[in-house]
Amino acid sequence: MIQVTEHIQLSEDEIEERFIRAPGPGGQNVNKVATAVQLRFDAANSPALSAPLLRRLRPLAGSRMTQAGVIVLTASQYRSQERNRQDAVARLVDLIRKAATPPKHRHPTKPSMGAKRRRMDSKKKRGNVKKNRGRVTPHD
Repeated sequence: MIQVTEHIQLSEDEIEERFIRAPGPGGQNVNKVATAVQLRFDAANSPALSAPLLRRLRPLAGSRMTQAGVIVLTASQYRSQERNRQDAVARLVDLIRKAATPPKHRHPTKPSMGAKRRRMDSKKKRGNVKKNRGRVTPHD
């Protein structure tokens, strides 16, 4: 079990991992060893994730989530397969943790009368500065 939050736990059989060849430099080793990890997690069909959590997860995941609700993460930062695997799982947990915190309710506020007056005064002052920047007349 992968512990995400106090109430959310992911089963390890929900996560599918494929090892692929990592792009970039690495010498002769890069052509022989599949060190990069492609992690797939079916968030839409996971019993651990509620519907509101899934709704918040979609925009956070962005292009990493398919239309079917499968999150695909690729980790190739490290040279070892195990470190890339840990990195991919950590990124998935972090993504779900961010979606698990509900957004705070915004209380709409109005600017005070003094703030409105100060704003208008500064706009008038700025307008006057700009108005006085006209062309120099010949008698000046």
